[in-house]
Amino acid sequence: MELTLEEFFEEFRQNYLAGAEANQDQQLPAFMEAVADEIRENGDVEGYEYCHYDSGRGVRADGYWFDDEGGLSLFIADFATRDTVESLTQTEVTSAFKRGANFFQASLERGLYTELEETSPEYGLARQIADRRDSIGRLNLFLVSERRLSDRVQSLGVSSVSERPTTTHVWDITRLHALRLSKGQREPLEIDFRELFGRGLPCLKASLSSEALRSYLVVIPGRYLADLYERFGARLLEQNVRAFLQNRGNVNKGIRATILKEPSMFFAYNNGITATAADAQIEDTPHGQAIAKLLDLQIVNGGQTTASLFHTRRNDKASLSEVLVQMKLSIVSPEEGERIVPRIAEYANTQNKVNAADLFSNSPFHIRMEEISRRLFTPAVGGAVRGTKWFYERSRGQYKEALNKATQAERRKFEAEYPKHQVFTKTDLAKYENVWEEHPRFVNLGAQKNFSKFAERIAKEWEHDEISFNEFYFRRAIARALVFRMAQKLVSSQVWYTDYRAQIVAYGIALLGEVARHTGKVLDLTAVWQEQSVGPHLVESLLVSTRFANDEILAPAPG
Repeated sequence: MELTLEEFFEEFRQNYLAGAEANQDQQLPAFMEAVADEIRENGDVEGYEYCHYDSGRGVRADGYWFDDEGGLSLFIADFATRDTVESLTQTEVTSAFKRGANFFQASLERGLYTELEETSPEYGLARQIADRRDSIGRLNLFLVSERRLSDRVQSLGVSSVSERPTTTHVWDITRLHALRLSKGQREPLEIDFRELFGRGLPCLKASLSSEALRSYLVVIPGRYLADLYERFGARLLEQNVRAFLQNRGNVNKGIRATILKEPSMFFAYNNGITATAADAQIEDTPHGQAIAKLLDLQIVNGGQTTASLFHTRRNDKASLSEVLVQMKLSIVSPEEGERIVPRIAEYANTQNKVNAADLFSNSPFHIRMEEISRRLFTPAVGGAVRGTKWFYERSRGQYKEALNKATQAERRKFEAEYPKHQVFTKTDLAKYENVWEEHPRFVNLGAQKNFSKFAERIAKEWEHDEISFNEFYFRRAIARALVFRMAQKLVSSQVWYTDYRAQIVAYGIALLGEVARHTGKVLDLTAVWQEQSVGPHLVESLLVSTRFANDEILAPAPG
């Protein structure tokens, strides 16, 4: 049964309150993290770092993320632990975005960091903005609200801050609710070429009426692709290809050379791009058919071409007026998307090979993890008659969808078997595993980039010895998850803790693993699995290692 907005609001509220209590955290960071997870999954940002600053004089920030494309995403919270759904007005929206813009402007133009405590997260953010002034080319302002955006809101107002093009986004409770109703599917992009570029894209139909998929051949101007990438960023890239691409350099040298020296030959030299869309609006023109609109355009091959066009134009001031790019476009319905799009991406990617086993949710590795999670009970602890199970989300939203389909009686049984706090995703697993495999740096690059690094490693190991990914591997992964979550809880409760929890936890755990390796000792993860908790000796060790990581982060060596 689908939840009403009010029911969803209360459930979301209880979840972040429970998260705050479990992690011994304050309510604002718990709320922001919960919403940031949804924004990350939707593809709007690659990552999120909590950073709360409110001057009380119209300057505020509640989080941020710097991306590889020269963009800064700045988050502003509208939060007061409300217990009913209230309305968010135009005046309040405008004011909130103004406070975020003021933080960016103050950091960039008047050295806000000089007024702040050096060990505070807000100092770090303000200092980074000042230091990166030449590389920040775009500002994204995200207003995150527990309220409902009023239907009367007509405009979000800000288009430029400190001469940087600026886009504004509101993530209110209705938008989160809509994502739930879509069963975890990310919001589709809707691109109107006539509105953006003044005309549709000429196209040639490349499929027969009897074929299951509609396909088109398109010649798209290079500046259109660069404009789309500047506007929508990585949301244009099919999620798995996006994760893979983020490990590579932004600009392919061959592509850049062609743009700068022989732009008119780009069409002849470049392989073009392969793309999918959920739907297309085709119009007849005096010169033939043209694509007026595309719903959920996703580039499944050619992400590097697209990014290179954008970066070469920005970094080298290159004109793209003579650049034309061929595009093979397939219209794939959302129902068929999960089955067909990964195949198109797998077969189309040859330059930077994307293996199905590397990245996709229907790869053998993820299917096996899901299968083990559905049958393997934990040991019974705390006087319980039997154990529970850890629910592995191979695809986003599986847990919520299972609950939504259940009756009240079935729901109680399901939640008893799979408690909410024992749900973990592909990106969670990548995080838990990589900190122990000496890769804390990857973990702090953001969920998608870390997952990509994890996927590369797993693909090689799977090919070499797939039998090793068995129940023992799964039990060890859960033990590592318990240690990771305990470290989060411990850090949040320490008097020395100010912020940077994600970095402290990742490096603190990695340090523990490193010490164990060098001293010949073994961390007893089997005992953690058996008890489904972290014992006092390991807790004590975590406190030492995370404190050390905290001190190093806040007071690094010179240089």
